[in-house]
This record gives sequence, C-alpha cells and structure tokens, in this order.
Amino acid sequence: MLKDSVEIKSTPEKIFEFFESWEKNYRRWHPNHGDSRWLKGNLNEPGSILYTEEILHGHLHKLKFRITEIEPPSRLSYKFLFPWSLFISKGSFVIERKKNRCLFTSSLTFRFARLLKTFAKRRMADLKQHMKEEGDNLKRIIESDK
Repeated sequence: MLKDSVEIKSTPEKIFEFFESWEKNYRRWHPNHGDSRWLKGNLNEPGSILYTEEILHGHLHKLKFRITEIEPPSRLSYKFLFPWSLFISKGSFVIERKKNRCLFTSSLTFRFARLLKTFAKRRMADLKQHMKEEGDNLKRIIESDK
C-alpha cells in the first residue's frame, strides 16, 4: 500500500468541494494531470466511472476508475478498471477533521505488492512522489482559495 497524508487548514466540506468540481480542478491539482471527464455519472454516485490522464515516470497513462464508496465530506473510495486493476486494486481519499484543520490521506492498494516493490522499485517511488506532490498541491490550493 502507498499512503500519503497532509494537514490542511480547512474544513472537510471545503476540501470535498474541490473533488466535486473534479473536471475543473484536475489539471490544477498537478502539472502532470491531463484530460479528465466523467464517462458515467458523477462523483456523488457509487458506480460512476471517471477517465483521467496522468504522466507518471515520464509516460502518459490513461486510467479509468469506478467510484465504490462515497461519504461526503469524509471519504471517497474507488477501484481501478482494466488493465490497471491487474496491479492496483483500489484507492481512497479520506478527510479527517482535526480541530481547525483536516488530515487528507490518499492511499493506493496494490496486488502483488512485494513483487512490485522488488521489480518496479523506481516506478513505485515515482508514484509515491506524485501522491506527495498531489497532497502538497491540494493543501496550497485549498489554503489559498479562502
């Protein structure tokens, strides 16, 4: 599992609003993010399907996700669709209130995690770095949009 957390001076509702405007905010979230659109449904409907493009470790990746669980404003869970589902089984964003701030945690769960850590060490490190950059960028965006 890869996991990254960042404290954000905001409310869970404000952070969740960022994701409710996914298509508008996706490119803004990280410079390596490209096109993103809902193929079916929207963020607030389990079963909805999202298409995104990201550059990871120097290569363009076209990804599809199915929303599996949604608990506004605290949790969003998703599953990768084929072919990425062969390697990454699921992911989530969790927003926990901590007094006058929130802890935003992003996580990815891998199939064959030991094999990937051994044979794809550089790619895993790149993905972990990308997740950290997303967390830091989300913090900057949310805290500056007050």
